[in-house]
Amino acid sequence: MINVQKVTELTGHSNPIFALTLSQKPGILFSGGNDKGVVEWSLKTDTFIKVMFPVISSVYTIHCPEGYPLMFTGLRNGEVLVFDFIKQQLLPGLRLHRKPVFDIKSVTGKKELLVASEDGTVSIWSLDTLQLVHTIQVSADTVRTISISPDEKQVAFGCRDNDIQVYDLEDYTQLATLKGHTMAVFSTQYSPDGSYLVSGSRDAQVKIWNTATFELIHNIPAHLFAVNHIAFHPTQPYFATASMDKTIKLWGSDDFKLYKVISREKGFETHFLSVNKIVWNDGKLLSTSDDKRIIIWDVTF
Repeated sequence: MINVQKVTELTGHSNPIFALTLSQKPGILFSGGNDKGVVEWSLKTDTFIKVMFPVISSVYTIHCPEGYPLMFTGLRNGEVLVFDFIKQQLLPGLRLHRKPVFDIKSVTGKKELLVASEDGTVSIWSLDTLQLVHTIQVSADTVRTISISPDEKQVAFGCRDNDIQVYDLEDYTQLATLKGHTMAVFSTQYSPDGSYLVSGSRDAQVKIWNTATFELIHNIPAHLFAVNHIAFHPTQPYFATASMDKTIKLWGSDDFKLYKVISREKGFETHFLSVNKIVWNDGKLLSTSDDKRIIIWDVTF
């Protein structure tokens, strides 16, 4: 039995929120979207702290790499802003892409940062020097999402051309193209044990792929509209999906069954527009939406 209770709402954004990320520092959350700045929140007091810095373009992704006092913010204009927590200031940005940056992830073992753009490329940067190391042409169209396997051997890129491209993280050679979605892939996540990859698409489907054979092992007609984001619970065998249909759903990560629907129809005071991002923070699920709100949910199993 899964119990879900709404804890509180964090309000203050004046436009849709697209990015939601935990800081390396416990109890701190960052958000950004179609507004004028990146916002810092306290999860200890569930309150607004400050606007970190202004932005001149919509924020699509925020990434805080483990082991580095840095925050990377991907903008609609293609720039990646770099904030140094020690200096408490912006460093020179990563300027390469001319089209929107949709996702940023880091490879801890290689000390590398991966940046995915609408231009179809993924740029790879050194986390130590912030210099460009390499660029790979992943797709002829937008690369929307990056997921790195837990053992850092594989990386999966979800693309707007409906495909998922899987690369070897050792030398960035291509391993496989996963075909099955009929619309753009918006989210990819490796399972905590790395044995499978979950993908969510604009086609409202969630697909489960074997990461050894790259075969499709399961398909879930998960939502009514686009699946915007997928997030695995840090300790329990469940993952959550967030959708343009305004719902959040909880699925078993071992049996792929539906266990909970967080929606207005089910009596929850939840989002009334597209749910764009979800993040687990211990036992709580944080969600954000086009409705300008961040909601904190207490989830008990």
